[in-house]
Parts: sequence; structure tokens; C-alpha cells
Amino acid sequence: MTSTGQDSTTTRQRRSRHNPHSPPHDSSVTSRGVKKGALLHSSPSLAELKKKGRMKKLSQAAEQDLVVGLKELDVNLEAKTLSGTGLVFDEQLNEFHCLWDDSFPEGPERLHAIKEQLIQEGLLDRCVSFQARFAEKEELMLVHSLEYIDLMETTQYMNEGELRILADTYDSVYLHPNSYTCACLASGSVLRLVDAVLGNEIRNGMAIIRPPGHHAQHSLMDGYCMFNHVAVAARYAQKKHAIQRVLIVDWDVHHGHGTQFTFDQDPSVLYFSIHRYEQGRFWPHLKASNWSTIGFGRGQGYTMNVPWNQVGMRDADYIAAFLYLLLPVALEFQPQLVLVAAGFDALQGDPKGEMAATPAGFAQLTHLLMGLAGGKLILSLEGGYNLRSLAKGVSASLHTLLGDPCPTLESPGAPCPSAQASLSCALEALEPFWEVLVRSAETLEEDFLEEENVEKEEEGPWQPPALPIPMWPVLQARTGLVYDQRMMGHYNLWDNHHPEMPQRVFRIMRRLEELGLAGRCLTLPARPATDAELLTCHSAEYVGRLRATAKMKTRELHREGSSFDSIYICPDTFACAQLATGAACRLVEAVLAGEVLNGTAVVRPPGHHAERDAACGFCFFNSVAVAARHAQAVSGHALRILIVDWDVHHGNGTQHIFEQDPSVLYISLHRYDHGTFFPMGDEGASSQIGRATGTGFTVNVAWNGPRVGDADYLAAWHRLVLPIAYEFNPELVLVSAGFDAARGDPLGGCQVSPEGYAHLTHLLMGLANGRIILILEGGYNLTSISESMAACTRSLLGDPPPLLTLSRPPLSGALASITETIQVHRRYWRSLRAMKVEDKEGPSSSKSIPKKLTQPANRGSAVGMTAPDGNILDADAGKATSASSMEVATPDQAKSETAVVELSQDQTSEAPPGEATADQTPSEAATGGATLDQTIVESATVGATPGQTTSEEAVGGAAVIQTPPALCTDNQTPPASPAQGATAQIAPSKLTENLRTLDLNSEAQEAPESQMAEEEGLLGEAARGQDRDDSVLIQSFGDHANADQVMFYAVTPLPWCPHLVAVRPIPESGLDVTQPCQDCGTLQENWVCLSCYQVHCGRYVSAHMLQHHEVSGHPLVLSYVDLSTWCYNCEAYVHHQALLDVKNIAHQNKFGENMPHSH
Repeated sequence: MTSTGQDSTTTRQRRSRHNPHSPPHDSSVTSRGVKKGALLHSSPSLAELKKKGRMKKLSQAAEQDLVVGLKELDVNLEAKTLSGTGLVFDEQLNEFHCLWDDSFPEGPERLHAIKEQLIQEGLLDRCVSFQARFAEKEELMLVHSLEYIDLMETTQYMNEGELRILADTYDSVYLHPNSYTCACLASGSVLRLVDAVLGNEIRNGMAIIRPPGHHAQHSLMDGYCMFNHVAVAARYAQKKHAIQRVLIVDWDVHHGHGTQFTFDQDPSVLYFSIHRYEQGRFWPHLKASNWSTIGFGRGQGYTMNVPWNQVGMRDADYIAAFLYLLLPVALEFQPQLVLVAAGFDALQGDPKGEMAATPAGFAQLTHLLMGLAGGKLILSLEGGYNLRSLAKGVSASLHTLLGDPCPTLESPGAPCPSAQASLSCALEALEPFWEVLVRSAETLEEDFLEEENVEKEEEGPWQPPALPIPMWPVLQARTGLVYDQRMMGHYNLWDNHHPEMPQRVFRIMRRLEELGLAGRCLTLPARPATDAELLTCHSAEYVGRLRATAKMKTRELHREGSSFDSIYICPDTFACAQLATGAACRLVEAVLAGEVLNGTAVVRPPGHHAERDAACGFCFFNSVAVAARHAQAVSGHALRILIVDWDVHHGNGTQHIFEQDPSVLYISLHRYDHGTFFPMGDEGASSQIGRATGTGFTVNVAWNGPRVGDADYLAAWHRLVLPIAYEFNPELVLVSAGFDAARGDPLGGCQVSPEGYAHLTHLLMGLANGRIILILEGGYNLTSISESMAACTRSLLGDPPPLLTLSRPPLSGALASITETIQVHRRYWRSLRAMKVEDKEGPSSSKSIPKKLTQPANRGSAVGMTAPDGNILDADAGKATSASSMEVATPDQAKSETAVVELSQDQTSEAPPGEATADQTPSEAATGGATLDQTIVESATVGATPGQTTSEEAVGGAAVIQTPPALCTDNQTPPASPAQGATAQIAPSKLTENLRTLDLNSEAQEAPESQMAEEEGLLGEAARGQDRDDSVLIQSFGDHANADQVMFYAVTPLPWCPHLVAVRPIPESGLDVTQPCQDCGTLQENWVCLSCYQVHCGRYVSAHMLQHHEVSGHPLVLSYVDLSTWCYNCEAYVHHQALLDVKNIAHQNKFGENMPHSH
């Protein structure tokens, strides 16, 4: 199977590019399931053994092969674990400021605020302090030109007037006699941490420095930045330390275009930026900041941009971008070092970012990155201009680097529709280049929004009342460990080789002791579970029945065990099961009391198959379920508990116990094999979602075959488990930690490695303030379970997850299983709606039947054809553009994100070879012309004469319009940019001259502007806010378009848009189509907002509905004139079943009858 929209050739190219030795996609093969404990490759003669739950012991040769295989997986956990977080903080970095503007936001007070916060929280003393050093010229020349460096060096000797003249030739910078020295010191600080991390002196580090650096380009100051610290550090790591792959993550609210331009042709550096964009209206106003810019040449696919197109983005939006895009690609890329351009201007309260992220959110992002590159992670301070927010953000990230648990997010929620749109487009653009982004071949249905009980999207961006302050627990110990040798007393009287053998827990404990892990844990004494605890999940009759087995004779025990499914019982069974469950409860008590942060329960017999009144599948008491109920009893309220069950068998007992309880979210990943794998039946199917108030809180990922491995489980984590978990926001995480999906297990037939389990554990540790407990379930290869539990324990202890090499992408069968579960649960979890949904009908907002396609121009972009006389500042950011940018289109660039007609899937707009058109006024419309603003070419003059400005507005930059996600089709290729700085530099005057002399398509006939305006008005949506000729297609009956030819129009609405979740229930009072505009009282051309149901007039009256949208962010409005629905965010009409109710009520109010066709 191949992914949707990918043919076999594309798949082969992707594989050979990233992992030429990876095997072909292996469809999950289904093997008929049997009783638990049966061999996968068995003969009919073993039928009786299957019934009794027995197995043959692995041969000595097979055992040896497994050990060799595990060694090849680099699971030598005895290797020394690095510890310590490095910190560079030098007071010399405060010795410069703006001489002529005391209010300039980038000032010394930023570092003062950070220092005070770190001292207050005692963080400075916990870090390994490093002295800052100066970066040498040779090191700076890894990124910057010598001429530029020399010019900056001369600023040390300039007076204030000369400094100001030179600064004015750049964009949004100031210069001070100490600027050069401090910039060299800032770059050198990051290099010092690179040496320390790669030299194994420390695990990770943070450079608290200024000035920032990520806007600085090869020969250009820009946006407060002189030298690009993270870019220099990446090149330095490659040159000095022979690092081959570097990941740069830029979470500053401004796009780090300087860093992007440095590496956009380089496949050895993966660049990821998540930033405010607002369709190009936010600084730096570059189309290169949009999702469609993905690098070019050999670097194509190695630039990842997630543009935010509205303010107020929250933690959930940032986390979704990491889960759906960054982490999967990073795991495939396999970086050896992670550098973060750590700006904190996206925090709540920052005057420039205007976002709503919290310090706890940045702690989460830091934690997620700590799972990469063996934990080799360096944060370099960039922006952040609210002093309190900045200090708290730096503190939160530093806490996380030090190993402190991530604070619980106060209101995580799910990504907003705008974030979903940006992510959808970014995924679409990058999918051809990364195997891990491939979607299931089964196209996801779009009807999940049609259900009546779909949770509605909240109104507008969430704004917390104040910056939430994270709390950091004071712990006596980090990880608790509970084990009792008495649990080995449960054994099979009739078969010494039964897979659920006493040696399982003994071998795990021995391995933990050998590796010194047990000694690093706080050992807690086990205790038997009380009857009261057992009765929270089991019936009194069943508990009494099991208690009675302690006095039974052998024959009675055999008969009693045979009455259950896959069960053996011995005289000590009841006591061992009671002890296993009590041990889990003891660990819960320790975690909730703050005695430990997290813990591991090495217990047996397992528990997750045990039902309320029946033993099943080696299980007697459901330890995880009882522990969950005990946690709620101890806390005194319905504690939100997440139970993750990664045992290879479905936890039928746990599911049944909680299937009506919304306080417990149960997620199971297991082999299902279409109902033929133990425990068999349909209980483990994806369609099992819980009942009554618990509907949606049972989540089953059902693998339908063997060989499921690390790539498949991680794909499930990124796409499904973690998005739901963050939205649920648990207060405690319990893991049914069976290791029978481990490589080498005789029952599971799967291939999860110890490293894979370590990564799964690490990712879950970001939840519930780090309160997570692993409780042993299955796992029947003694070597596999010992190494796997050791790997998980190391993660709990705070060690970075080991390097994980994915030998293949996710199996197509596994992707199908994940997709199936997502499809079922989208109606219950808004976080799952960020996944890509194919537009089966093909995108189009308006159509005609043209012989030739005319691409109308953006009416507002004509001003971009001449360079402005001076800098055009963004009022919010206080920054101006730094490049005079234009775009050169090639004939094979099919996707246009400019303000033009959106073509359907089988249409392309191509220019004749060698021809391109500028942004055209209506009188200059050219048939089939490609616009210049499709790729960005930097044009900057260095060493300009005093008074000459090199900061010019990007051509058309402020009028960039993002293609709606429904228009991101697989047969369209995002435009790529030519090398920034590798092209000839163009003077602004020359650029203007070139634009004016472009040869426009001679076949296009000029139309009077008034005529074009009238035609635009015929099709334009009356409430929208942009003068865009993006809905006109000219029907020509001859070879040329003549002014007197007849024009035919047809407006085809989008069949779906991602903002339908914003539609709220109709008020009880209904609708009144005669209601006047609430602002001006007009009765002409009014619209009703489908989120708050306020009524305002359209743009051709007083544009009050447009103003309402800009203030509230509500995307969908309904016309009281013709009952059409318009989406501001998609800039298109929308017709979908979710809109039929409100349209029908409006129709009844307007005409006194139902709509004639409600389909």
C-alpha cells in the first residue's frame, strides 16, 4: 500500500533519499489469533497446550540470537550517563544599549530580569557555569562574510552620529560602540556550550545572551541581530566536532529568515520555525516565511515553516506543531545535535508577539526536544520583550533542562482551526520528502463534523486572565521502585515452562541492580491490597472465590483454573495477586504524596485482562484499575487518570471497568488481527469507544498483524496518543507496561526495541506534572523484558532516551490502524482534527468553463512593483522588512499561493518557458502567467553609503494570502526559493525598472478598470475584507479575450473547511433575517456570525461584519440576502451538511417554508 496521493515512484524516491538501505514497506500480515500463550508458529497437535496457556521454551540458539540482536540495538545501558546542565550568563553582555532611544525594546533590562528570576528560584547554583568567550573571526566566517565582519568591527570606533547613520541603512537595529564585542561574546557563548555538550562535559545547556541572532544574514544586520549565533554554532559543530546532522528549532515569534537563508540548500541542517506570519503582514513580511518554502536543491524538504496566521496562539497550537510535524521528521532525520533559537516573545503578555503561550508550554516544548539527539540540546536566547514573561519562560525551560517535571498546562485544549490549517498545509508540502509523514492509503472521511454532538470550537483565541505561573514540586526522590520476591510464589504446578513464569520479575530486578538503576530509585515496600481496594473493581463474590483457592488441593486448583480462560492457579496465587495489586497502590500513594515523582512496579501476576468477576489471560486482580480507583480515593475527587496499555494483548478487563467513566481515559495499542488475536472477539476493535458518559474515553489502536515496531508505535504516539492525552490533561498517568510487543517475544511477534520503549516513556513524562507509574503486565522473553524495563526506568530517572534509529517507516497496515482510530475519535477529540483531510472534490472557490485560464492579479499588490521610499514599519512588531524581495516562477511550479484564482486538481497555471508576469493590475491581466511573488530573492546592499537605506518592502509581501488547507492537493508542488544570497544583488531602482519592463502576455486584452471592479463585485463576497480578483474566470469564445464577449460565472463553494467547528448551536430565540446591523442600523445586506450570532452589515455597506471578524476571529458568516455562507479564513464560500440547520431556519424565517433541497 502507498500513501494517499503518492505513487510507487514517489515512495521509492523518498526511501532511497533518506534511508537507501531500508526494506520495502511491509504490509502487516494477519495471522489467526489463538488462546493467550500459544506459539505463533504452531501445529494442530498443540491445540490442548494452547487451551492451557502453555508454550515451548525458546531454544538456546534462538535465545542467543536475541541477545546478539539486542546488543546490535545499542542497549548497553551500562554506559555512563551524562548529567549536568551548562549555563552561560555574562554581565558583559549588558554593556550596550540604544544611545538615541531609551525605549528600544532590546535592552540590558532583559538579562537583568532573567538573572533575578533564576536567583529567586535557585537555578543558577544548580547549573554548571561556563565562562563566555569571544567568537573568532574564522568562526564567524563560517556564516558571515569577512567584509561584513570587518565593517561591524569598525563600529567600535564610531561616534553616535556615525553609528546611527550606519544603523539606519539596516532594518530595525541600533549600534553601540560595544555592540560588536557583545555580539562576538554572544556567539562565542553558544560555541562554548557546543564544545561542552559534544565533549561530554554536560548533557545540555542554555546561553542567556544578547543581542539576538537569528535574523542576521550573510552580510546583513537585521531585526536587532548582528551575528547569527545558532547558524555559526551549527557550522562550528560540523567543522570541529564532525557532526553530520544538526536540527535547528526556532520558536521565536518572528521568523528566523537569516538562519533559513543560511541552510536552505543544505540537507545536513534541518531547520524548523514556528512563527507569527498573518499572511505576510507580520515582520519580516517575507513569502519565504510561509509553509510553502521548504528549501531547494539538495536542501528541499529540510526547511519547515509553520506560520501562525492569527494572534493569541496557545500552548496547544505549539505542541500540535511539534507532535504532528517536528518530532516525526526529526526522528527520521536523526540529528546528532539540537540547537534552539529560543525566543520567548510568543509568551502571554509580550507586546510584540501578542500570543498566548505560557511558561509551562515552553517547558513542554523543551521536554519534547530532550528526547532527540541523545539529549544533546542547547538553547540560545533570542527575543522576548515582556520582562516578567521572558524571565518566567527562561526559568521554565531551564527547569526542564535540569530534569524537573513539566508543569501541568492550565488549559491545554486542542489546536485552533487556524493552527490546524497551517499544519495541514505544512504537512502537505513536506510529505513528499519524509517517509514518516506518509498518511494511510485509506482517505479519511470528512463526515466527522456532521454529527450533532461534535464538540464546538471555542470562540476566538483563548486568552488566560493572567500569565500562569508554573509550580515546581520539591521531591525527596525521583523514582520509586516496588518489588517483592514473594510474588514468585505464583507458578504453574503442571508446566515449568509456562510463559508467565516467576523468573520474569526476578530477571528484571537483577538487571536493574546490575545497571545500578535500582540503587538510584527509592525502594518502597510492597503490601497486599485491602479488600476495600479490591472491591472498587471486583465483586465480593469473585474476591471470595479467589481467596478460597489458597486452601484447595491440586486437583481442585486445576479444575478451578480450567473454568477461566488461559489461567493456572496454585495455592499462593491469591496472595501473589493481592500483593501485586497492593504494590501498585503503594506506589500511587508515594507519587500523590510527593514522596517520589514517578515509579515502576515490578509485579506479577499481571492484571489488565482481569474482569470484575473473572480471571483471564494470566490475570487475577486488575492492578492498574485498582490503582486508578485508589488514586481517586486518596485524592478525594475524580482525579483525571490516563491509562496507556502498550501490552501486545488488549486489556479487556481495564476497558470494561472504565468504559462508562469519563474521568479515566483508557488508550490501548495491541495486536487485534481482525479479532483473532487473544483475547479475541471485537472488544479490542477501534469501534469500541466506551459507553454512556464514558463515550470517547476508550481508545483502541488495533494492529492487524505482526512485526509492528518502533516506527509504528511512535507514529501512533505523535498522531493519536499524545494529542488526545494533552487535550485530556491528566493528573496521573498509569501505564500497563507489558513488554510482549518487544523484539524477540514468543507471543507478540512484534519488534519494539528497548530504545523504543524508552522514547515512549519519555514522551508520556511530559503529562500530569511528571506523575507517571509503570506497572508490569506481560512480556515473556526474559532478556527482552529485562532490557525494556531497564530502558523505561532510565527514562523515569531523567536520563535522556538513547539514540533511536528507525530502520523503516511505519508499516502501511499500522498506518491504516492508526487512521481508523483517528477517524472514529475525531468527533470526540478536537486535537485529532489537525490531521490532513483530503479534498475529494478538488479545490475551487469559483469556476467557469474557460478555453484559456486567466489569472487575475491582486488588486492591492501593484504598489509592490516599486520600492518604497523608506522603511515600512509593522506597527505591532516595531520592525520593518529587510529585503527587497521578488519571486521568479518556473513553468513547473503548479501551486500558487498569491491572490489568484485557485485551480482544481487537474488544472495548472503555467507560464511559457522563460516568461513570468509581475503582480498585475486588472488592466494588465495575462492569461496563464506565473506571478513574480512565488519565491523570494534577497536583495541587500552591504556597506551602503551613509543615509542610503537597504531595507525595502518585500514585493507583495504584505498581501500574501495562504492557500486554505482544502486547496493543498497532492498533485501540486509548493514553490521553492532560489538561494538567498547566492543570486546577484539587485538595486531597488533596477528592480523597479525590471518590473516595469516585463513583457506581459500580449494575448491578454486590457479591460477597463471599472468593468473589472464591477465583475469583481458580482462574484466578490460582500462581507470580506480584501479587494481580490480571485473568483473571476473569463470565458473566451475565440483565441483572444474581447471586451464585448459574454462572461459566464459559476461559484462553487468548498465542500468542507477546517473552520466548521466554529459553528455554534442556533440560539433558542432562532434567527430574524430582518434584524438590522447592530452597529449602524442598516437593513441592507446584513450577515449573521455563526459563532456568536451577532448581525452586522457587509463590506459594501459599512463593513461592520468584517470589523467583527477582525476583532473576534470568528470565521463563518451567513448572508441574510441569499443564505450563502462565507469563511473569512479560507476566503471562500462553504456548503456543508453542518450548515444546513442554520440555513434552513433562516430560510423558514425569510420565506415561511423549509428549504426545497436540504442536501
